[in-house]
Amino acid sequence: MAKKRPQTKAKQPQLKDGARAAGADGHVPVVGAREPCPCGSGRRYKACHGRAAAHAVTELVHRPFEGLSGECDWVALRELVPAATVELKLKEDLPEGVPSVTLATVLPMAWPALRRDDGSVLLGLQNDTASGDISRDLADTLQRALTAKPGTPVEGRRAPADGPRLQDLLDPEGAFEPVVHTGFEFWVPDAENATPEVAASLERANAAAIPTVKLTGVDAAYWCETPDKNHLRWVMPHPEEQLLDALARLHAAGRSNLGEGTRLVGSFRAHGLTVPVWDLPTGVTADDIEKPAAEFAERLATALATDAPLTAEERRARGGLTNRQVTLS
Repeated sequence: MAKKRPQTKAKQPQLKDGARAAGADGHVPVVGAREPCPCGSGRRYKACHGRAAAHAVTELVHRPFEGLSGECDWVALRELVPAATVELKLKEDLPEGVPSVTLATVLPMAWPALRRDDGSVLLGLQNDTASGDISRDLADTLQRALTAKPGTPVEGRRAPADGPRLQDLLDPEGAFEPVVHTGFEFWVPDAENATPEVAASLERANAAAIPTVKLTGVDAAYWCETPDKNHLRWVMPHPEEQLLDALARLHAAGRSNLGEGTRLVGSFRAHGLTVPVWDLPTGVTADDIEKPAAEFAERLATALATDAPLTAEERRARGGLTNRQVTLS
């Protein structure tokens, strides 16, 4: 459930006249390229302020979740986990009438956020974003959701270039504890009485969800089941080059597996972090892999602490791992 679309960040053009058409922050709201420009010039947006936006310098934030509690799990929920939720704690008190804020991997109809009838907020993580900074886009969506009318979704938009990021809004000491679900029934308090649109979206999402379990003995490791074989996908915080060296040392020594019939097959790159992936036999469950994963974590820690040059065999192992690396984002 990954987004493959390239993402860019563009600064919003500032109004020099017609300020009444701008928002309170002075930014021109984004409209369709062929619609009238909000500045009141009478020209189409693409020929007026949209021209500046189209030629603005772009920048991609490669580690958008850096500095947040549970960065590795943020990456996993963004790219690897179908259905999960996390209770979020903000730095400031929640506004009156908002009992809770919950991060969700996906929301019905791919809404960026939803203000429920009871005032609680659901924030969707696996949405396409308009800028190159996922953190800023999510923060903008969250702020709008906190003031949205109960019972309404929040639409996507390009966040102001000078707007806050999640790191500015969330409590850095707040625990980030994902709860992985078998389906998306968490979307609605009473799934049986959901609207036809939501019910249809729920059915489609449940049918496509890959069974996934978060390991309890190590951080940010997720077992998943596919028709042919099972996998373990483990988001790791270590610098990429250092991690690949360590994995290569273990691989060359025959110590990179997680037990009989398992195999380290490569890795993903996602949001500035590396995600090693193991193939597991179909019969190997999440419970079966808990102890081998904990033992591997100890071997990896030792390999990470080694700074000796790689041997020829280790360099070959590293080359093989690098060749099987896929970039998700």
